Amino acid sequence: MTHLFQTPSRRSVLAGGAALGLATMTGLPGLAQTPKRGGSIRIAMAEGSSQDTLNPWTYTDIYMLSVGLATHSTLTEIAADGSLVGDAALSWEGSNGAKTWTFKLRPEVSFSDGRKLTADDVIASIKYHAGEDSGSSMRSTAETIADYRKDGDDTVIFELIGPNADFPYLMADYHFLMLPLEDGQVNWRDYIGTGGYVLTDHDPGVRTLLTRRDDYWKSDRAWFDEIEILYVGDVSARTNALQTGEMDIISRVDLKTINLLERMPNINVVEATGFLHYTFPMNTTAAPFDNKDLRLALKYGINREAMVQTILNGRGAIGNDHPIAPKMPYHDGSIEQRAYDPDKAKFHLKKAGYDSIDISCSAADAAFSGAVDATVLYKEHLAPAGINLTVDRRPSDGYWSDVWMKKPFLASYWGGRPTCDWMFSTGYAADAKWNDTFWQNDRFNELLIKARGELDEALRAEMYGEMQRLVRDDGGALVWGFGNYIFATTNKIAHGPEVASNWELDGGRWAERWWVA
Repeated sequence: MTHLFQTPSRRSVLAGGAALGLATMTGLPGLAQTPKRGGSIRIAMAEGSSQDTLNPWTYTDIYMLSVGLATHSTLTEIAADGSLVGDAALSWEGSNGAKTWTFKLRPEVSFSDGRKLTADDVIASIKYHAGEDSGSSMRSTAETIADYRKDGDDTVIFELIGPNADFPYLMADYHFLMLPLEDGQVNWRDYIGTGGYVLTDHDPGVRTLLTRRDDYWKSDRAWFDEIEILYVGDVSARTNALQTGEMDIISRVDLKTINLLERMPNINVVEATGFLHYTFPMNTTAAPFDNKDLRLALKYGINREAMVQTILNGRGAIGNDHPIAPKMPYHDGSIEQRAYDPDKAKFHLKKAGYDSIDISCSAADAAFSGAVDATVLYKEHLAPAGINLTVDRRPSDGYWSDVWMKKPFLASYWGGRPTCDWMFSTGYAADAKWNDTFWQNDRFNELLIKARGELDEALRAEMYGEMQRLVRDDGGALVWGFGNYIFATTNKIAHGPEVASNWELDGGRWAERWWVA
């Protein structure tokens, strides 16, 4: 069976179907305008770290994601309406039961130093994430590719170790940037990319300056002349900078003051519903979290409704301890919703061998806006069950390098992924670099491989349903809520009527898609 995909096109049934959520927007007078070139803008990001590097292996948050997608291409791209379209790839074709994928490259794609993107560059860029020495979160994905071939300079053929109906979607991941091949290795250090901007200054955890390429191969993208990205971790400082016009865009609006911002005539608030979810991951290899009943006690000990209302200001939905959002393909709505039950928490605590227990949970608002408050609220929820939670407050700078996947229990979040396989492979597979609960379940990993190549929709849905149950009941992720991506701009900024919600800020592609009104 052969399946042909060519841009522009909607995602096929083979790849799982279903568009992403659309945005709800307030104001936005600039939407009717035709995009135009010019202007310099400043954006304040809620995330960023002094330990950020230009190596795409290391990208963990919206700051470096945005820089990477502004300066580089990926093979495919998730459009604002949720469809999968080509970026550097013109078309892609699956064959051999979804084990073989052939990508045709756009002939016009060039690097910022004038070189054309070739099949050799593409192969090297994806291969860079595989191998024992790889530090990439996409290592496990790259290692599913058994062989790379090229057919001339414009065609790349991937032979997978097993069928994967979602493979073209994975090529949209922000780690799989197109890098130039030099002397047998990819060159990421000079930050030569195929994107619409070039990096002219980068001070990690402080500031990044981008300048538009006059020779960019997309004539309908990359409108700004210059972009200044700043890390501003304090939400009040971000909000004040937007109100005074010092900043043109801010990420992660303060939900406590969002109603005030929405009433301001010069401010536009944009809210996009996608796959964002908030978690308290537990390291299942570290005591006491290596005990399943202890993990269940912590899951029954959280009041999810109160968390969504208090921390998310009601702008979200309760979670059920697995990462598959209600709007995602193969979400299993038949799974019973776990509710706050201190008595059940006590039962499982006793079953784990404790009458009471002292536990520490690390948190900083770098995890998500309100993460410290969420942990304090969780402490109150746990108290009736005999679980004494200490809130270990951590600095925001370095949180993702020094705390996440280092401390056994902490506040965290996931931007989510558009498909079950992508989400499970990235954060829950035994060999996943970002398996932040260090969870290993043989049945889950067996199903992951089977479901990936299953072309029967009913069987695939059954497998993904079982996997959601395994994560919910055995895993170490306490997924308490799904939130909305909410950002704000001044009237200076315009964009299309839809913004992508696969990641923050229009799927991280705001630098390429937006313009000065």
